[in-house]
Amino acid sequence: MRCPHCGAPDSQVKDSRPAEDGAAIRRRRVCGECGQRFTTFERVQLRELTVVKRSGRRVPFDRDKLHRSIAVALRKRPVDPDRIETIVSSIVRQLESGGEAEVTAEAIGLLVMDVLKILDDVAYVRFASVYRNFREAKDFEQLLGELSAGEPAPKRGG
Repeated sequence: MRCPHCGAPDSQVKDSRPAEDGAAIRRRRVCGECGQRFTTFERVQLRELTVVKRSGRRVPFDRDKLHRSIAVALRKRPVDPDRIETIVSSIVRQLESGGEAEVTAEAIGLLVMDVLKILDDVAYVRFASVYRNFREAKDFEQLLGELSAGEPAPKRGG
């Protein structure tokens, strides 16, 4: 593990314990070169996931991209950042334990929408507008109508 302070390639683990979310290991490290301490979080990866895009292109699953997408939808909303991490960990666990090495971008989007619909209406609408590629105001009106009627999130065709 490279030191974030000086870039030295080696560091020594001083302490390891489960992270608060239980899905990671928190390690306190000290750099052998500069003596600075830093923390890393290591996650167990159950399987390598590949995301199949709508275009048919296949790309490696990127946990950070999932986190960023959810964080953008929840920006300036009253949701604790630790809650975002918990949501991401839950979705990743669902995907990894699903038994398939390939997962569609659509399936990931639907999982995120299901969580956001329960958690925060504004974040749900923000995410849905990008996920469903809204082009007109009537797209928002339709989604808001579904939301106020308490209807389940409609599945995208394909």
